[in-house]
Parts: sequence; structure tokens; C-alpha cells
Amino acid sequence: MTIAASRQSRLELLLILGAMTAFAPLAIDMYLPALPTLATALATDTGSVQRTLASFFLGFALGQAFYGPLADRFGRKRPLYAGLLLFILASAACALAPGIEALIGLRFLQAVGACAGAVVARAMVRDLFAPQETARIFSLLMLIMGVAPILAPLIGGYVLLAFGWSAIFWVLTGLGIACLAAVLLRLPETHDAATARPLALGDIFLRYSGLLRDRPFLGCCLATALSSGGMFAYIAGSPFVFIELLGVAPEHFGWIFGTNAFGLILVSQVNGRVVHRYGADRILRAANVVQAVAGLVLLVAAATGIGGFWGLAVPLFVFVTCVGVIAPNATALAMAPQGAQAGMASALLGTIQFGIAAAAAAAVGAIHDDTARPMAAVIALCGILGLFLHRWLVPRVAESL
Repeated sequence: MTIAASRQSRLELLLILGAMTAFAPLAIDMYLPALPTLATALATDTGSVQRTLASFFLGFALGQAFYGPLADRFGRKRPLYAGLLLFILASAACALAPGIEALIGLRFLQAVGACAGAVVARAMVRDLFAPQETARIFSLLMLIMGVAPILAPLIGGYVLLAFGWSAIFWVLTGLGIACLAAVLLRLPETHDAATARPLALGDIFLRYSGLLRDRPFLGCCLATALSSGGMFAYIAGSPFVFIELLGVAPEHFGWIFGTNAFGLILVSQVNGRVVHRYGADRILRAANVVQAVAGLVLLVAAATGIGGFWGLAVPLFVFVTCVGVIAPNATALAMAPQGAQAGMASALLGTIQFGIAAAAAAAVGAIHDDTARPMAAVIALCGILGLFLHRWLVPRVAESL
């Protein structure tokens, strides 16, 4: 760690960085139990409600490309202030949305605000920690961030029962205000002003295109993006599958969702402990295989009905827990060589990740047929493509991150 990081406790720094990356799962997962209710309250259909998820993913993807150059030019904190303020205002507006079209648009703006935290957090980890330590730090951040998918649906379900769907967005507004205060008061600026790059459009395009031509960077980006895409297909489809198709109560759905999130947290912490022994690349390749197999098993169960509830729940659990291994290792391997352009590399990684997530969530809604098959098909496709593209783009390396 650098001098800037040594001025405050490591735990406090990680808590703030974890909170910054948690806005996406909080904004996504807290209102999942309300999706069927939203369809009734706003007089719309399931596909339209699922588009509020897709619009969030799209905003999260496009916004990151915007924040990356700003973070490399003006430092990490100033773009973060703007993003958090936008998240707060958009969350409050979501609570007051008069119809589904307004909510779809406001969710896009909410995501554009939220993604500043993800971009800046990854860049700050690259600023502060040695490349050999980043995989472990990203695993620790997943521990903090992973609490959100466990608690958010549970809180959202009970808030929904007590106060209605709009109260969920008021809770998110309050959380945004709390994080902004923590960033203002306790987070150091980690960007070296001497490495600032001008905001020249041509230079930005050249650097982004250079990253896209970097096969190891792109392969690691696609590995984590397709893994996350499958998870977000599960996020988009599981409320319908479990609540409406299988009859799970909305307040109980959070326990299913939380179990999967707990598995993700657990394996991410195991990863943090063993990554120095086995290497990030080796672990990533093994996890890609396990996740692809889990996706195929899920598809078979959805297509045939074999196993009923458990036939769907078990392979979903395996698929989601693999994200806890794939994401930190692929992110560390992608970010390690980036140095002065860490902001743009972080932004492009996030843009690819959430661009694929938006496509996966939209696909689940577009091919919705009142069965579990659309969700399972998209998840299986993401698992298989993630395995194939990573193996094709990234040769096996003797790395030791």
C-alpha cells in the first residue's frame, strides 16, 4: 500500500471501497421481491418490469466508459461525487415514478450514478496495492459487496410488505447519502496528478481501442463479463421462476437469493486464501469449466422438469458461487498491467461486463414463455461462451498473481 492508504486503517478503506461497489447489487437486488408487485401496481406486464433491470444494466455499462477518462484526468474522488449525487437524486425520483416507462428511464439514470463507485473502487485498488495482492483484495471486496445480495432481497421483501414498493427506493436514497458522507470525510485521493491524461477524444479512443486489442485483457474481461451475465440472467428470471412458477412467497424468496450470495462470498474468501498458492490463472480456468457444466445441468433440468425445485436451485447455486472465484481473479489479471490508465481499464472492464449483463437480462425478458427455460438457456450460453472465449484469447501463462 502507498502512503495515502497508510493514513487510515486498511479495514476502513476496504469498507468504503466495498460500499462503493455494492450500489449495483443493492439497487438490483433490493427491489427483486417487488417485481411481481410492480407489474400490478403500474398496470404492466412481466416483460416490461424486467426491462427496468435491463435498463439499469445498460446504464451501468455505458456510464462506466464515461467515468474512466474522468477518473484518470481529474482524480478518483471528483467523478465519484458527481456519480453518487446522481444516484441519490435518481433513486428518489424512482420512488415517485408514475408509470413503468418513467421507471425504466429513471433506473437508467440511477445506474449511471451508481457505476461511478465501481469504476473508482477498481482503480483505487490498482493505485494502492501491488499486483500480487490485487486478487486477494478483490476477493475481500467481494466479501463486503456480497453482503448486499444476502441482505438486500430480505430487506426489500419486508419493506415491500410494510410500506410498499416505493419505500425500497427511499431506502436506496438514504444509503446513497450515507456513502457520499463517508467518501467526503474518510476516503483519500489516490490518483497521482503527475500521470493525469488530457481529455482529448482521439486519445481516449486510441487507448480504449488499444485495450480491446490486448487479447489477455479482453479475454479476462469476457470471462468475468459472461460469468456475471449468467448471474444477471438469474437475477432477472428468478423472481418469476421461484415466486410465480414455483410458488415461493416474496418474503421467502430473499432466503433463496441470500443462500446463493452466501455461496459466492464463501468461495471468494477461499479464493483469497489459496490464490497465492495456485495462481489466479489456474483457478480461473478451473472455475470456468465448473460454471459451464452447471449451466448445462440447469438447462437440462429446466427443459425436462427433472428434480423440480432442487433441479433448478442446485445448479443455480453452483453457477452463482463460481462468480466468486471468476470475478476477482479475472479482474486482477486484467487490471495488473494497466498502471497509469487504470481508470480507463476499469471502465472498459465494467462496460463490457454490464453490457453483456444488459443483453442477458433483456434476452430473458424477450424470450419469456412462462417457464424456466429462457432463464436457463441464457445462463447456459453465458457459461459456455465464457469458457470458450477465455481459452481462445488467453494462452495458459506461468503467472503467479
